[in-house]
This record gives sequence, structure tokens and C-alpha cells, in this order.
Amino acid sequence: MKKKAIATSAAPTAAGPYSQGVRFGDLVFVAGQRPADPETGAIPADIASQTKRVLQNVQAVLEAGGSTLEHVLKVNVYLTDLGDFAAMNEVYREFFSEPYPVRTTVGCALRGILIEVDAIAVRAKE
Repeated sequence: MKKKAIATSAAPTAAGPYSQGVRFGDLVFVAGQRPADPETGAIPADIASQTKRVLQNVQAVLEAGGSTLEHVLKVNVYLTDLGDFAAMNEVYREFFSEPYPVRTTVGCALRGILIEVDAIAVRAKE
């Protein structure tokens, strides 16, 4: 079995030597997505808007890899300020439904953004 890189113009391009995502068998791995608009590069100012944009970017990579948010198994959320947790969670609920994927949320130093999200999903059956 070989891994296959996932690339889509519907999410920001990789900012370094990594893929936007990788498909390996039925698994889809989405690299940490930043909240940049893929067309303009603009980053919203507030945590709610950044969360929405970053999850739209995750969704775009998933779809390019043959999956959907419904098929996400694991999510990692990185927040610059853990005080933004409740606001992030409100938007997160708009994108995921029960049974929710397992999730880890970590506070960390991010360069110029409030949130980053990566995910692991299983491919949707065609």
C-alpha cells in the first residue's frame, strides 16, 4: 500500500515541506490547517471566524481525499488562548455531529493565528 498526497486549491497551500493531506488505504490524514482564506490569504480577526475558516479548510482537504467531516475519527485543536475554548466549541458544533470524533485541545504558541486544526478520517465509501 502506498501513501498518496492530497492537494486542493480549496484550502491554503502547504507552507513548508509537507502535504495538505495524505491518503493511506482508507485513512485520510489532514495536516494542521490555518484559518487563511485559500483565495486571498486573509485571516479573520476573531476566534469564531477563524474557527469557521479553519474547519472549512479541513473540510476541503477531506473532500479532496475522498472523505467528509462525518467520517472524521480524530481531531486535534491548537489554541493560542485557552480562554477561546467556549467560542471555538460553539462553531465546532456547527461542523460536527454526534457521535463526535475524539478530540484533543491544546494551548500553544501559534504564529499570528488563534487556532490550528488537524484531523484523521476514514474515506467515504464510493
